Amino acid sequence: MASGSSRCELSQRFFFEAAHTLHRTVETEGSRRIHGHTYHAEVTVCGTPDTASGMVLDLGYLRAEIAKLREQLDHRFLDEVEGLGQPTLENLCLYIRMTLQPVFPQLCAVVVERQRKLPRQADKSKLETSGLKTLGMNCIGGTLPSDSCGRYSL
Repeated sequence: MASGSSRCELSQRFFFEAAHTLHRTVETEGSRRIHGHTYHAEVTVCGTPDTASGMVLDLGYLRAEIAKLREQLDHRFLDEVEGLGQPTLENLCLYIRMTLQPVFPQLCAVVVERQRKLPRQADKSKLETSGLKTLGMNCIGGTLPSDSCGRYSL
């Protein structure tokens, strides 16, 4: 039984697949060509559970809005998504936040990650030692952590 005075976080994960280009000053060759990724996102709402229902938010409502959001991103060319800007992890995070926050003011975090491509057969030994890496963006109020996977907070 959730107490009406405890603060809780409730998260929902989803994924989408999309293509984009990226204009960078380093690693430009592959970035400027159209290429795609599987993106994994997680949105988190924070609040005090309702005393009657015991829920911060009924996940059914959140899932319904995420389904609408996925329609805008899944199997799309992100360069053409209105309001996204440059299709960076940072802008994807902000886009998701700007889309969901008017409906869920208790939204407190958005995380977007993408998986790097698996190494070619010749690089198989590296995979066994390094594992699968992710790059991510965590869009919450806070500080900038210094980890090596490209994850940070706004």
